[in-house]
Amino acid sequence: MCDDFTKEQEDAAIKRMSLSRRQFAALSGTAAIAACAPSSQNAQAHIITTTVSKKVRFETADGTLDAFFVHPEASQDSKGYPGVILWPDIAGLREAYHIMATRLAEAGYAVLAVNQYYRDAPAPVLGSFMEWRTEEGRAKLRPMIGNLNSGAVMRDASAAVAFLDAQDAVDTSRGIGSNGYCMGGPFTVYSTAAEPTRVKAAASFHGGGLVREDEDSPHRLMQKTQASYLFAVAQNDDQRRPDDKDELRIASEASGRPAEIEVYPAPHGWCTIDSPVFDKEEADRAWARMLVLFEGL
Repeated sequence: MCDDFTKEQEDAAIKRMSLSRRQFAALSGTAAIAACAPSSQNAQAHIITTTVSKKVRFETADGTLDAFFVHPEASQDSKGYPGVILWPDIAGLREAYHIMATRLAEAGYAVLAVNQYYRDAPAPVLGSFMEWRTEEGRAKLRPMIGNLNSGAVMRDASAAVAFLDAQDAVDTSRGIGSNGYCMGGPFTVYSTAAEPTRVKAAASFHGGGLVREDEDSPHRLMQKTQASYLFAVAQNDDQRRPDDKDELRIASEASGRPAEIEVYPAPHGWCTIDSPVFDKEEADRAWARMLVLFEGL
């Protein structure tokens, strides 16, 4: 995930824009705001226009996690909204994910976008996806990434569920969803395994490391969950590991867990709005499928 193979496609995309990497990184914040405006009718279903957001902190087994929490403004007859845990890509929690979390909240969800690197630094660790591609960005994140094994993520997911369940904006009679991008893709499955009675739906967008040999591989953990899944696979990820989608289907059938598994005609990173390969049309299509999945919460 986010390796040199995908870097080639990012460079090609930036070249088509007639920008340098530095120029694209400088534009990524404002460009992301413009790019995120949904266009398809499916992606705009059930839109709620007014949201409330704040930065929050809460305790985990490993320290104090900082996050961005956003939800619809409550009406007098509101019982709250289903909670969602959002796991950012490898570059971490930043403006792009505040925007994406807010868009999901506008669709009727109480969204907690977490800083997965809280053990080392508060968010934002990096300001944009393109900072990850610099030598400085990689050097900064490398030791932080090493702290994120499956056990650590599952502990964080349990703490996130506890936080959501304590919020007035969350309807605890409904299940919790989880969505994740790139690195965050497998974290969605870890969330369903950590809290199987609460996290009932998981959407992975161009997730890496979903199928591995170890016992904690996300596809092996599905049998321990009670969730339904969406695995939106990048075209170039599928080209490199064509058997992964088949292994996910086998795991879904063996565990009895429903899973929509589709290879999208878009490159790794296409759903993240400050990525140079962001594909608005395919991102909206994947987004609409997530909303269908989350309707079951």
